[in-house]
Amino acid sequence: MKIDVHVHILSPEFIRDVHRNMERDTHFKMLHENPKSKFATAEILLENMDKTGIDRSVVFGFPYRDLGMCRESNDYVIDVARRYPDRLIGFAVVPPQDPGTERELVRCQEAGLKGTGEIIPAAAHVDISDQGQVGRFTAVCRELGFPILMHTNELVGHYYPGKGKMGPEQAYLFAVQNPDNKIIFAHWGGGLFFYELMPELQKSLQHVYYDTAASPFLFRPEVYQAARLAGVLDKVLLGSDFPLLSPARYYKEWAATAITDEEKAGIWGDNAARLLLQSIQ
Repeated sequence: MKIDVHVHILSPEFIRDVHRNMERDTHFKMLHENPKSKFATAEILLENMDKTGIDRSVVFGFPYRDLGMCRESNDYVIDVARRYPDRLIGFAVVPPQDPGTERELVRCQEAGLKGTGEIIPAAAHVDISDQGQVGRFTAVCRELGFPILMHTNELVGHYYPGKGKMGPEQAYLFAVQNPDNKIIFAHWGGGLFFYELMPELQKSLQHVYYDTAASPFLFRPEVYQAARLAGVLDKVLLGSDFPLLSPARYYKEWAATAITDEEKAGIWGDNAARLLLQSIQ
């Protein structure tokens, strides 16, 4: 089974009025005000999945700071996950510190969603290394059995819109303070995977996975071989960040690496299937 764990979708109504909607959330506007920005409905995604051989996609909206906007986004994900149950696995977006977040996560779980994310700390104005800010959120996710897909990024190198300040150190603290949560760090965890060369970190990060979202914009293809050396390829998950990039872009990168067909199969879906076993049954 081929699984893409990082896909953003928006409702047709939201896209039709996207410029007005940009004014409702400053972080969403910053990421999408470029005229070349791409937006996708579930149907656009399904067409791309058919072209690229993806069987299942983990889908979510955008983690707006306003819980009301998150509810709107979650309603659409609930709807399409019900309409396409064999293709789409829905995750809920929430602002972790909002007083209504617990109720919204429970509502989404009861409606059939299977996890939460992508949570973008800068969009939610939250420091994930501060358990006082995220502890209630992670406790609810733990009780619901929700994996958490958390945005992280490298703290060095070129600037791009949305490059935040939650990097490897903050991701590590988030993980070790929440050892009973299943966590997927987007964008290679901002490089956190490299530190699994340290034996004590490898042990304390057993519940952590890494997705490849936006990898072609961040790292050379050899990043997969670096992950092999760090001993984490069995925790690497294909995340395309569609519609920013298509899965096909990642296939080209894999062809330029020395990773084996078995390792590719793990990244392409086998690793995610283990993590999301209940969600894909």
